[in-house]
Amino acid sequence: MRHWLVIVMVLCFVGVVAGSELGNRAAEKNDSHVNPQEGVNPRQGGDTVFDATPIAGLPYNEIGTNAGYNDDYEEMCPYGSNSPDVVYSFAPAGDIAIDVDLCGSAYDTKVFMYGSAMNLIACNDDFYFDDVCGMYVSKLENVELLGGETYYIVVDGYSGDFGDYILEVIEYVPCVLDCPGGAALEGEPEITDGYVDEYNSGCGAPGGNPLDYVQVVQPGVFCAVSGWYDDGFRDTDWFVITMGPEGYFSWDCDAEQPTYMFELLNMPDCANVEVGQTATAGPCLPANLTIYGAPGEQVFFWAGPTTVYPPNSFVGHEYDYVNYFDTSVIATENATWTQLKAMYR
Repeated sequence: MRHWLVIVMVLCFVGVVAGSELGNRAAEKNDSHVNPQEGVNPRQGGDTVFDATPIAGLPYNEIGTNAGYNDDYEEMCPYGSNSPDVVYSFAPAGDIAIDVDLCGSAYDTKVFMYGSAMNLIACNDDFYFDDVCGMYVSKLENVELLGGETYYIVVDGYSGDFGDYILEVIEYVPCVLDCPGGAALEGEPEITDGYVDEYNSGCGAPGGNPLDYVQVVQPGVFCAVSGWYDDGFRDTDWFVITMGPEGYFSWDCDAEQPTYMFELLNMPDCANVEVGQTATAGPCLPANLTIYGAPGEQVFFWAGPTTVYPPNSFVGHEYDYVNYFDTSVIATENATWTQLKAMYR
């Protein structure tokens, strides 16, 4: 018998899912948040750009709260807000790209950045949907800044929500993965604007038997692409593999962008599909899902970007991710991700 932690929410066209919805576009959010209350709190970020807390250098880490402060700024990305906000300033000495991360914050956050002329340069409402960084927690990734300019980071919330936040600002380091020689290839058509996601799109496919849109994979190294198209659409990949005689399946994944790894339950019943075990891979940070079951059982699983919008300054529509599938306990018992990839060079 397997043991899963299952978090359930409703998806309009796929059925019941967990953790984060399995669809290829943004879900609606409910305005079920409390309004800001007046209070007295120690200031971390400033109340406005005129008294913003300066960030002297990177990496920068801060723990704070926006409870009790004013709602001075608002941007739609794509949701509105009447939450209190706090402000930080950053003036890099030279050109740089940065990440602004609220992972671990305790409420439904939003974060955005202004240039010195108060022009919006980046905004994010929902980036994380997990038990590690939080549900509906925000992150700005790969925001390009010019040396000598002053920028303002606004820590906000969704629909009046507020609370304790964790702020990390670091230099962005790009992740580039190479597909090992001899690996199997996904073969999905090029993702472009106007793309129709029919290739291995599972229950999100535009009609027909979902099994016609689930890609069968074999043990070994498998290289794939994912990404974004149009406005608020992401590519989602649905796979199936057969358990080996040991009743064991291990999935190692690394990706150039943050990518969800979901085990799917109740497939191919799209009306009742649920998410079992989950992990997040990348960027350049391998993750693993290990699943036990009956020999010969089919295991369905899903991969896709953690957000329905690409990061700031993302060029193109696609990014690469690399997988290693194994159904033998002995073969991977003490192997590292580097060793596994090297087997297929």
